[in-house]
Amino acid sequence: MIKARDRVLKAFRLTKGNPDRVPIQFDLCRSLLDHFGNKLGIPVRYTDNLYEDVTYRISGNEVRLALGADVVVTGPGSPKGWKPSVAADGTWLNEYGMRMKQGSIYVEVTEYPLRNAQTKADVDAIVWPKSEVPGRYDDLEHLVKEYHDDYFIIGDMEVTIFSLAQQMVGMEKLMMDMAMDEEYIRPLFRACTDFQIEIGKSMVRRGADAFWVGDDFGAQNGLLFSKDMFRDLLKEEYVRLVREVKKEKPDAVAILHCDGAVRELLEDIHEIGFQVFNPVQPGVPGHGPQDLKDAIGDRMCFWGAIDQQQLLPHGTDEELEVDIREKIAVLGKNRGYMISPAHILQPDVSPERVEKFVELCQRYGKY
Repeated sequence: MIKARDRVLKAFRLTKGNPDRVPIQFDLCRSLLDHFGNKLGIPVRYTDNLYEDVTYRISGNEVRLALGADVVVTGPGSPKGWKPSVAADGTWLNEYGMRMKQGSIYVEVTEYPLRNAQTKADVDAIVWPKSEVPGRYDDLEHLVKEYHDDYFIIGDMEVTIFSLAQQMVGMEKLMMDMAMDEEYIRPLFRACTDFQIEIGKSMVRRGADAFWVGDDFGAQNGLLFSKDMFRDLLKEEYVRLVREVKKEKPDAVAILHCDGAVRELLEDIHEIGFQVFNPVQPGVPGHGPQDLKDAIGDRMCFWGAIDQQQLLPHGTDEELEVDIREKIAVLGKNRGYMISPAHILQPDVSPERVEKFVELCQRYGKY
């Protein structure tokens, strides 16, 4: 049996030859991580990310590896000794200055730092978190040291440019101001990019094999904005980010997480320099596995494609098996695929279904 690291390198076409099987990845919410940590007798290591929901992408790697994952997903944590001050109403300010509250599943921003932004000066006044501070990469360095020889290491920098700007400004205002090309919009995207370039460089310099950018350009039925608007306001910032991080480590793999129906942007995503597309959200227009494989599968790899909204929590084992077999057969043909749920698994997915998912992927993923 080959190492998990080599399995991923072959699947992503970074080395020659077929892997023994399609590699597997999955993210678990806190209750699932705690359950499996207790069941397996493995302490769950939590890394508190700058944006709280990303915590569950980069935590519990020891548990996930024991369950059958083939990659380590890590990323920047909070500075040593930093703790948010929680107000009487239960909200808190994170490192970006967003006022946050815990929603039913994900955290929510209740007060946006740039909610009144109008000018470049408003953007210039923002005090961004520092990339290089004590403690920021302690967990990343530990995981690289512990696992790099055996596992592919992904450095996560989700909520990167567009989504970070959205959480700084608020969605409605940002979208309106993008349409009007307000004075502060381009400086804001540039400032988000500048900050994330430093995060990306710091991660790959410390041994991450890949940097995982995360911004959602789509809704359930189509793009959030036109292709022309994306190309005018955002595309060059992503080009700059990928270029600058790769200057630090030329062989670092550029991965994009982008939810929604974004088939129309895949050529642009490829042109930017992204090598892997995630999460391949199923059930939205243009995301049929054969259509995606035919359109761009010879030039990009896929990661994801298993529905966590309905299939994993509510489907039968037989339905899950059919879907896994189809995704592996289509997206995994001639390599280029890592199978995964399309997002973090939540408490509506039972521990038994998590184990069934892994077992089916291992059973049917063989080349």
